[in-house]
Amino acid sequence: MKRGTIILLAIAGIFLLIGFNGCGSYNSMVTMQEGVTAQWQQVEVAYQARMDKTKNLFEIVQSAADFEQETLKQVMEARSKATSIRIDPTNLTPEKMAEFEKAQGAFGQSLGRLMAVAENYPQLQAVGAFRDFQAQYEGMENRIATERRRFNETAQEYNTYIRKFPKNIWAGIFDFDKKAYFESVEGAETAPDIKSMRDKK
Repeated sequence: MKRGTIILLAIAGIFLLIGFNGCGSYNSMVTMQEGVTAQWQQVEVAYQARMDKTKNLFEIVQSAADFEQETLKQVMEARSKATSIRIDPTNLTPEKMAEFEKAQGAFGQSLGRLMAVAENYPQLQAVGAFRDFQAQYEGMENRIATERRRFNETAQEYNTYIRKFPKNIWAGIFDFDKKAYFESVEGAETAPDIKSMRDKK
């Protein structure tokens, strides 16, 4: 076999290896990116469950004539703002994540204060729907924390993959961008403690 032919075959082989590596890398990045998107949807489901379960809570609490209406008003406003912020899972930038997290955090904190204040109203404690919500409250907050943690783990796996050499070259060529994380705040890993909120009043 002529030397020129050998060289051409070697070059073709190298290009084939590069092509296979690029195809494999692309497919892996697509799979991992879809995993991040799917986990983000689970985060949204957890937050939406909390939103949905608070709809009837407002009417129940409002029925207590002497209830602190300012506290209820703050919760309703925080819920409205949190509901209005939506994020495209294909464009999870740190700025958008921070905006989403701030709104959801404000709603969570105001809801926790509402629950703490409500414990001082015996007529609310006697309402079955309110007792049901109390029973579900901690579980909802724990699920949100769990889904946030899982999202960060999934995003970290994806981000690590696309930053490693030579994957970072393919990521740049195919326009795979790094995903933002939820930034932990003190106490975010646990559900709000209603008793401690009440004791601070």
